[in-house]
Amino acid sequence: MRNVTDRISNPFGMDPPCSAFVAGYGDANADFHVIGDHPGIHGGADTGVPFTGLPSTDRLQSVLADTGLLQTTGDEPEVGSTYLSYLHMCVPPTDTTPTTAEYTDMERFFDAELRAIAAHVLFPVGERATDHVLNEYTALAWKTEVDMDRLHGTELRGSGWLVMPIKEPTEWDDDDAERLADAITRLQETDFRRETDLGRFIAGNDPYYVR
Repeated sequence: MRNVTDRISNPFGMDPPCSAFVAGYGDANADFHVIGDHPGIHGGADTGVPFTGLPSTDRLQSVLADTGLLQTTGDEPEVGSTYLSYLHMCVPPTDTTPTTAEYTDMERFFDAELRAIAAHVLFPVGERATDHVLNEYTALAWKTEVDMDRLHGTELRGSGWLVMPIKEPTEWDDDDAERLADAITRLQETDFRRETDLGRFIAGNDPYYVR
């Protein structure tokens, strides 16, 4: 099933219980889902678009553009088959971090959006997003240490999604951008789509792909 919407920003009309939030942005039928923490860390409080407005997110956008996940960069980037969102979309007060209870309350919005997008590849950015994705959407958490230096740009194949963690862009070394770009390029050269053709079980000759 494909989502039918031409909305790029907040395509599912999320309305979280906060005065200001940065909604998901991108292709509602994306192959790639880039997942950040919250606007206080990964930007967008002023633009309303995830991963914008900070020098660190400019670095990340540059890699995503070089590999085709974005068509343009900036405060309102043109996306490829890509969706951008946060674990916690509400804008926290300046210099504060959401509490555990606040992350838990916002999980329902993130989970609904992630499952609606149903991207083939998840790109969690930073330690919190990576830990959450591994624990909630793979069976790999028990045997995977969340060491972002080691996991950066590494393919982790879960039961439903392929996961490629991204080290926090503020902590990138000189070769981290190139390492990530090379990994995404190699990934795109493979059959990364996690789907099965069930067309043989229904009438007609058309394929019917499901996750």
